[in-house]
Amino acid sequence: MTLDFRPASECTYDVVSLGEVMLRLDPGEGRVRTARQFQVWEGGGEYNVARGLRRCFGLRTAVVTALCDNDVGRLIEDLMLQGGVDLSFVRWTPFDGVGREVRNGLNFVERGFGVRGAVSVSDRGHSAASRLAPGDVDWDRLFGALGVRCLHTGGIFAALSESAAALTQEAMESARAHGTRVSYDLNYRPSLWKALGGEAAARDVNRRLAPLVDVMIGNEEDFTACLGFEVPGAGPDFDQLDSNGFRAMIEALTTTYDSLSVVATTLRGVRSAGVNDWGAVAWSSDEGFVEATPRPGLEILDRVGGGDSFASGLLYGLLELGELRAAVEYGAAHGALAMTTAGDTSTARLEDVRRLVERPSARIQR
Repeated sequence: MTLDFRPASECTYDVVSLGEVMLRLDPGEGRVRTARQFQVWEGGGEYNVARGLRRCFGLRTAVVTALCDNDVGRLIEDLMLQGGVDLSFVRWTPFDGVGREVRNGLNFVERGFGVRGAVSVSDRGHSAASRLAPGDVDWDRLFGALGVRCLHTGGIFAALSESAAALTQEAMESARAHGTRVSYDLNYRPSLWKALGGEAAARDVNRRLAPLVDVMIGNEEDFTACLGFEVPGAGPDFDQLDSNGFRAMIEALTTTYDSLSVVATTLRGVRSAGVNDWGAVAWSSDEGFVEATPRPGLEILDRVGGGDSFASGLLYGLLELGELRAAVEYGAAHGALAMTTAGDTSTARLEDVRRLVERPSARIQR
């Protein structure tokens, strides 16, 4: 077995995510700057993983987050309820009528087309989730009395504020003390770190958290910006990527952080906004390196959330199948399916993922 998790029979939850959940406003095929109407979704890097594990893979999941108690917050809640994730650990913050102190995060996202790449414009300053701080969550009750097999969090939440980073560390330390495995997606976002000190600040936080991680997920920019590990052979814009470069980087990474049991990354070559080469490679201390079936020329409707869906498929494989090779295949297939539909989160079912892993075909199902 690649990674030993606490027995499901001893735990209330398979996976709990710690992170911010925002309201995504999607102009469809148009541009944010000229839109006259938007479709709304809920989304957040850490939350998307819990939702995928619940809706697609049928696992027991919950999210730890905070929302401002107004109609926008309740709209986000309504969307989350459709996702099936347990909301018992949502902290509701009173609304002051204007949002001077606390508000709910918004994320305006256009999907891109052809040579025009996808664009994300977030409006999340002073969000309720960013105000979460150590002491706000009873981790002993969650990880101890209730029991959790895996905590999933990441670099997006840790970048929201100093208190969010401190809470992330508190959660990870408590999880490890109770035998709960920790999954962490580096998820570097330059816009979040810009006012905090850029890559230097990102490295300071993520290097402090890395020794507490069992399963680390990221892409080429994440490992470079967050931890300072270069990917050999990568072009200046990460436009020249192959699995060999990642293997060399992972070897250096795992030598530095011996707590890591699994490291995984997606392999994405961007031909255009709607066509990407898609794959994944992973390493575990037991199985060494494995690579998912490559999908060159994958047609994409909405790329946002593809990495999160990869993470949820990977965690499903680790938790339920107990084999890294199966985990990386399920992760890559789930990520590919998620990018064929609009919104941050997957609409796939387990049989869809299994079918793509076992018999990859786009023929009509009758």
